[in-house]
Amino acid sequence: MTRFIHDQFAKQYLKELLTPFGNVETSRDIAGEVRQLDVLFSPKPEREIDATALGLLGQIAAKPAVFEPFRSPVQPGEIRSCLGKLFDLHAEFERIAARENTRIVEADLPLLWILSPTVSDPLLAGFGAIPEPENWVSGVYFMGASLKAAIIAIHQLPCTPETLWLRVLGKGNVQKRAVAELRELPSDHVFRLNALELLYNLRTILEVRQDIDREDRELIMELSPLYLQRLEDATQRGIQQGIQRNQRLMVESMLQVKFGEIDEELAQIIEPLIQLEILDRTRMIMQLDRSELLARFDAQNQTES
Repeated sequence: MTRFIHDQFAKQYLKELLTPFGNVETSRDIAGEVRQLDVLFSPKPEREIDATALGLLGQIAAKPAVFEPFRSPVQPGEIRSCLGKLFDLHAEFERIAARENTRIVEADLPLLWILSPTVSDPLLAGFGAIPEPENWVSGVYFMGASLKAAIIAIHQLPCTPETLWLRVLGKGNVQKRAVAELRELPSDHVFRLNALELLYNLRTILEVRQDIDREDRELIMELSPLYLQRLEDATQRGIQQGIQRNQRLMVESMLQVKFGEIDEELAQIIEPLIQLEILDRTRMIMQLDRSELLARFDAQNQTES
């Protein structure tokens, strides 16, 4: 279950960072067998924010991209599955172009980026993934050009500001160091506050779980100071509206982790859940089943009326 929690965090985190630069779709359905892409990104022609603020992630976001983040080291079968989804997406674009009597430009097809906390040399060799040192930092490996796919070994990325936003999605000491660097960014950094808010939400969800591993327990300890930091940033920048938006993201994330897609019934209880204290609503979502959760708010509405 905790893998899905981290998967949901990674999708929301990438969506939050990339939205200023283009259209972002998470859990995007593709044709054929029912499968989903984690994050599909399409850059905007004109951007309000300089992409260099995201360093390596901004460099990737210069072109259409598919992101598939993994909490545990990616395995060969998982890479093949990602490639299969990528090819299905490319085929879908080609069918659309054929219907509209237009041509597909090869350079406009999305490139697959597999984000893995660690990657072994045999796995890289098995997929013919090699570095391109002239244009990319260490830890970035490209498969054959026609495959349009790359693997990022997060543990191999240099510890520089340019790689920070991807190292946050690492594991163990790599992630803990990235969180510490994130806290030290200037308080007015364009992405700092929302990233910290999402990390605090992740901590709150993990805190009420009983089945977390040692690394997640250490992550909780590393993230604990973020609550005070969050309040301080809110005071300094007057971003109450932003906090409310992130609270909604947190509630939606927990509901998706627990119940899957949010239908009309679940959507109706999001606002009441936001009004509760963070720990209370987290326990309620994670401990009650669907019928109990809906009944709790139905009874509350009947009492108020």
